[in-house]
Amino acid sequence: MTEQPLFDATPIAAQLATKPVGLLKFAQLAGRNMLEVIPDETLRQKYVRGPLNIHYFCDPDIITELLVGKGRYFPKAKFTKDIIGSAVGNGLILSEGDKWRSQRHRYSPLFAARNLPLLATHFAETGIEVADSLLEGHGIVDVTQMAPASTLTNISRVIFSGNEEVSAEEIRAGLKAYFEYISRISLFDLMQLPKWLPRRKWLQSKAPVTNMRNLARQVIVERRSQNREEPEDFLDLMIAALDEDFEDLETTVDNLLTFVVAGHETSANALAWGYYLLALHPRMQTRIRQEIRKITPDAPVTYEDVQHMPLLRAHIKETLRLYPSAAFFARDASDDLQIKNVSISKGDALFFPVYSLHRNEKLWDAPESYRPERFLSGKIPRGQYIPFGDGPRICLGAQYAETEIMVLMASVLRKITFSLSGSLIPRPVLTFTMRPEGPMILNARPAP
Repeated sequence: MTEQPLFDATPIAAQLATKPVGLLKFAQLAGRNMLEVIPDETLRQKYVRGPLNIHYFCDPDIITELLVGKGRYFPKAKFTKDIIGSAVGNGLILSEGDKWRSQRHRYSPLFAARNLPLLATHFAETGIEVADSLLEGHGIVDVTQMAPASTLTNISRVIFSGNEEVSAEEIRAGLKAYFEYISRISLFDLMQLPKWLPRRKWLQSKAPVTNMRNLARQVIVERRSQNREEPEDFLDLMIAALDEDFEDLETTVDNLLTFVVAGHETSANALAWGYYLLALHPRMQTRIRQEIRKITPDAPVTYEDVQHMPLLRAHIKETLRLYPSAAFFARDASDDLQIKNVSISKGDALFFPVYSLHRNEKLWDAPESYRPERFLSGKIPRGQYIPFGDGPRICLGAQYAETEIMVLMASVLRKITFSLSGSLIPRPVLTFTMRPEGPMILNARPAP
């Protein structure tokens, strides 16, 4: 880890590869931190040709053509499926073709804006609990522990609530073990070696995944039997959608766990990095707190409230620019394609280093600096800012995640002020998602 100087307001950055990385080294490094294999030229160039059949894209026009245009139906990279397939099955993240299209159609209404006010009430309840806990605390907090605890509580509330046979604490413990298991990336999966070759991961118990699948199956069956007239949380909305468009139970389990994984990781990482950036920039933190208090001084924060907090929204967008949770994704080219001056052949690996795209010096003014104002004026060109992807496979839960982050952060910031503690600030690392490498200790005291 690297210490962030107190006098330097430039946010901490990842360490990218400064020299070519061979295939074996690529797999070794990527299993520990995918950012270490991304060429640092991607911060300065819009296209980099990697070894073998690998392409790195930071050109918004090419990215848009690949995600929205002619390449929009290129499949997810095989190694992505190998890495997370055992955890999320063949749900929305990994399914392709007609199966993906039918699931997308089925679940899109769940994330419509009309459902967010209901979900926001649960987020606000968690936010109040977090703020009160910090007020009663000892003045310091590890936000890499606090943020995931917040989103795990939300998951427990909006998906696993009302399950009388399993306590909320058991659910959170099971979810924590599940996330730890799926974050371990196999070297053999990255090298795309045959599936029958044993992975080190296999030596560890698969109980976290088995237990979560069993729990998900149980709560779906129980909730269906309750047959509530009015939806009270996310799971109710999900079951209501399935009543109109049936799918088999195991696919529903796949998708429930997909939503759990995507919702927890994105929001938790954004919250941790977002609190750090505000500690690094106290004047902006004060301005955002004033905006929050003007809208809602002490009542539970609502979905409608956060629609009137443009500065907080800009802060979250800038947080996701500097520290995108989905900092890297890949596609496999299923056809030959020529875009601008780049020739893509069938079978090529198409890499989208979102971290580099969001900090590329040819695309952004002061790309390494924290400037939320950039999201208050002017429109960012399409393909330049993609924290949730783009095109047909853009993240369904983007509005859900943004609402959750805003409600939680607004609930906490109006009561708590964060500042740097002098402890080491960890660099970003990328395995399943991009997160801080270690503890991030901040001062957390009652706001004046």
